[in-house]
Amino acid sequence: MTHSRTLRLGAFMRPVSIHTAAWRYPGAWPDANFNFSHLKRFAQTLERGRFDAFFMADHLAVLNMPMPALQRSATVTSFDPLVLLPALAVVTEHLGLIATASTSYNDPYHIARKFASLDHLSGGRAGWNVVTSGNPHEAMNFGLEEHIEHATRYRRAREFFDVVTGLWDSWADDAFIRDAETGVYFDPEKLHILNHEGEFLKVRGPLNIARPIQGWPVIVQAGASEAGRQLAAETAEVIFAAGGNITNARAFYADVKGRMEKFGRPRDHLKVLPGAFVVVGETADEALEKRARLDSLVHYDSAIASLSIALGHDASGFDPDGPLPEIPESNASKSGRERAIELAKREHLTVRQLAQRIGGYSGLAFVGTPAMIADQMEEWLLSEACDGFNVMFPYLPGGLDDFVDRVVPELQRRELFRREYEGTTLRENLGLPRPRNRFF
Repeated sequence: MTHSRTLRLGAFMRPVSIHTAAWRYPGAWPDANFNFSHLKRFAQTLERGRFDAFFMADHLAVLNMPMPALQRSATVTSFDPLVLLPALAVVTEHLGLIATASTSYNDPYHIARKFASLDHLSGGRAGWNVVTSGNPHEAMNFGLEEHIEHATRYRRAREFFDVVTGLWDSWADDAFIRDAETGVYFDPEKLHILNHEGEFLKVRGPLNIARPIQGWPVIVQAGASEAGRQLAAETAEVIFAAGGNITNARAFYADVKGRMEKFGRPRDHLKVLPGAFVVVGETADEALEKRARLDSLVHYDSAIASLSIALGHDASGFDPDGPLPEIPESNASKSGRERAIELAKREHLTVRQLAQRIGGYSGLAFVGTPAMIADQMEEWLLSEACDGFNVMFPYLPGGLDDFVDRVVPELQRRELFRREYEGTTLRENLGLPRPRNRFF
């Protein structure tokens, strides 16, 4: 059977598992998040499985949770994505390399230069996950007492994007003549000085590195709020969407793709990849047992701290066995808060039950045999709930090996996923066009 649509698969790899207790699971590598030899092995396994990309989330602070919970977290230490990914570029050939970099606590020139460098070093496999920081401790690490207000952060992010992409277009693709006979290294007519002055940013340019191989590294976005959706519709080429039920996913997919068309962007120039937590078993019961064992390893101190982060409000004083009280608005992630509140209402969960769910992983999960998982992925793809998934593994290396060795062959058998990479760049493999240079 030949499908008109095939899956795009990213791998959520920082932390190497989203699940709080992943490092405690029998056979897991507890130091996997901060061990280069392990991360190299994971990247090469993903490439063997023909994954599109290795994706690194990032924070510019230690997670803001109480010490009794923080001491149980495997994510307190991790590599800077823009240091690790160039190293992984050397040991892979096709795998995309996507790093998160905040528009709140970076300068555009730094971001433009680093991602252009990654794109050249990797042969055209870089992607930038554009985020506005939501952890209040990040603000404190950069001289502020609290974050810039939510809507203002997104306005700044929009201007930041324009500056970064403008810097990437500083040089025409054929600017560097390198004519040894005449002694001319580049053509001055093919250099553009940006001279940007806006509401938030003032940047002269030009960038001191050639235009990226892909034109621009692939633009990724993850916000689900109104401001986040609008930014994605204007700028993003991949959205790492929050996993939820398929009905809501279809509505999100239609909404963002519809917004794109208002900006004159073709719908297929954006790939929507919900996060999917995948637990594979020989039987359905075995997979469920794996998930239950994993969840049982989440300590309540971690659970209630995770709930506090999701809500943007300290939940430690709530009655553990009572319903979730009314939660006031905050300056933290709005979409995360709304998902937690909606989950509690939908399943009539107590604070304790909600905390344990969120403390492990509360989003979209495919738990079952390879055939069951492929069935669900196929349904999501063909009903336009997504273009693929950002896969999260329950523990490493076993959960990753299960997916690559057992689920990928089933998807390939159904002609839902590639057997070989389509090209050499991340854009080619995702089916995305190379942006034209706005100045040349």
